[in-house]
Amino acid sequence: MIEVTNLTKRYGDKTAVDSLTFSVRPGMVTGFLGPNGAGKSTTMRMILGLDRPTAGTATVNGRPYAEHRAPLHEIGALLEAKSIHQGRSAFSHLRAMAATTGVPRRRVEEVIDLVGLSEVAHKRAGGFSLGMGQRLGIASALLADPRVVMLDEPVNGLDPEGILWIRNLLKGLAEEGRTVFVSSHLMSEMALTAEHLIVVGRGRLIADVSVADFTARAARTTVRVRSPQAAQIREQLAGPDVTIASLEPGVLEISGLTTDQIGDHAAESGFTLHELFPQQASLEEAFMEMTRDAVEYHATTTTADRAGTGPGTRGDELTEAGRAA
Repeated sequence: MIEVTNLTKRYGDKTAVDSLTFSVRPGMVTGFLGPNGAGKSTTMRMILGLDRPTAGTATVNGRPYAEHRAPLHEIGALLEAKSIHQGRSAFSHLRAMAATTGVPRRRVEEVIDLVGLSEVAHKRAGGFSLGMGQRLGIASALLADPRVVMLDEPVNGLDPEGILWIRNLLKGLAEEGRTVFVSSHLMSEMALTAEHLIVVGRGRLIADVSVADFTARAARTTVRVRSPQAAQIREQLAGPDVTIASLEPGVLEISGLTTDQIGDHAAESGFTLHELFPQQASLEEAFMEMTRDAVEYHATTTTADRAGTGPGTRGDELTEAGRAA
């Protein structure tokens, strides 16, 4: 278990992490989300004792990381996949780690096979692709069979097969009762992998909730209705607390009423429904809504972009309000 209490980190007059308090519990995958500069990496570094907090505490399984007699057996972490000796092979790198932590040689072979690097285990890591480097970093994190696993952007550089593999790996680790803490900017993957979310912005906690509660809290659920009597349905359901949009002929998008309410009304009125489907905001949409005021990098939208005709990249100007991590 990871416990963070009033964790704060300042660099001069810049506050990177501001009184964060949260717990990461075992038995589930917890996603760590936030815009660039939100303080995620700084928080992870303080959990591992790599950065000293200005205030507050961070513990792993009840103790600060530095106080564990065998810390790699408590928490395995991946913060930077390429932070290894580029002249060493994957096997040599893991073997050196194992020799300093009392891990047997057979475990080195197990994790190499687990992450799919058996065919390149004796090649220099400096020649690895980004995806292969990620796999080696994950192997390093799992080497000592830790009870807590913390990974920063583990799917970077992985192909679709690799992303599916890491998703199943993380879920499997959680099912074994381990604590799994993962940061990512890939919202679609977090929606499929994580059960719980810690969301931060500008160094502060925004949300500490389940994925389902986060998406439900961020945006209203709408109902898609397709009917040959769409115009009549719209006229009868319109009201002060009901919003109805017409997406195309015969199709309505209704907010403020549930599928049951719309279906019951259609049955009572004798209307034919060809489609009645609840639509909830995606995790990405919910994230954008919840962190709107916490983004430190903004792009100015061109006239063409606002009209929906521009590529959304040409003419953008990035403005920096300061980076928090």
